[in-house]
Amino acid sequence: MITKILEGNLDNISLAATALKSGKLVAFPTETVYGLGAIATDDDAVAKIFKAKSRPSFNPLIIHFKNILDVKKEVFWNDTAEALARTFWPGPITLILNRKNTSKISVLASAGLKTVAVRVPGHYIAKILIQECGAPIAAPSANESGLISPTDAQHVMKSLFNKIPYIIDGRATKIGLESTVIDLSQDAPAILRPGYITKEQIEKSIKYSVTVNDGSTNGTNVISPGMINKHYSPNVPMRINATEFLKNEKVLGFGPKAPTLAMNLSYSSNLDEAASNLFKFLHKLDHSDTQSIAVMPIPEVGLGIAINDRLRRASLKD
Repeated sequence: MITKILEGNLDNISLAATALKSGKLVAFPTETVYGLGAIATDDDAVAKIFKAKSRPSFNPLIIHFKNILDVKKEVFWNDTAEALARTFWPGPITLILNRKNTSKISVLASAGLKTVAVRVPGHYIAKILIQECGAPIAAPSANESGLISPTDAQHVMKSLFNKIPYIIDGRATKIGLESTVIDLSQDAPAILRPGYITKEQIEKSIKYSVTVNDGSTNGTNVISPGMINKHYSPNVPMRINATEFLKNEKVLGFGPKAPTLAMNLSYSSNLDEAASNLFKFLHKLDHSDTQSIAVMPIPEVGLGIAINDRLRRASLKD
């Protein structure tokens, strides 16, 4: 199979939709990271996602929908879901809700669970692609499982070359971090994966407090993407919260006090900018003559919580 990068125009989106409807996989941009898509109601196509990524079958996928009405056909809705969807969709938040008995979503996509992770994406290419397919799309990040998430088409090509037919090029993703995942299947909502939408923003929307459940695991009790301990990892050793640096280390800096030669996530200490640059810079460092990476401290506030979550998981040793 020869992988082709397609310019993100309407003709090529239609071509990609035709491929998806025939059971093939297609990588496409979202506002967060690039996703590896399959029709979410097609068991055989969904199985190809797990094979292409070497992804454990117990790790569920996020299902991307055209709109709230289509989501409600597949899961049991509630008032908290309504508030969050009205506030943040289309956008970077994923809701875990209980699956309806009549749901057509592949059981493989939800890893056999009674819940489904659902999202309405905001990127125009993702929205058009779902519309053209006439069905929801299951899509984890478009890279080999456990490695650095892709934020442009070339990142996808390096990881999944000749494993998929098409990559739709939507240029660099705007946010650069995966969506926030919140579990609404229980009485008390809990954030399972921090992301661009912060705890404070969620609480402002629903008017009460939520818990943050780290939920890290190396076992099979995974109900959300992003819960496996070691994840988002470069091929070289990486340490975090570094304030002193070794001679042969490449430095991933933050703020105006970073070393001159550091690759700086944000000179102005802007967390949005740092999030957007995180995976892009890790890819650059991971494909140079790097022996090891040292990452300067990132404030554990707001979006910094999501950035530090990715860095902690990426730095874990096998």
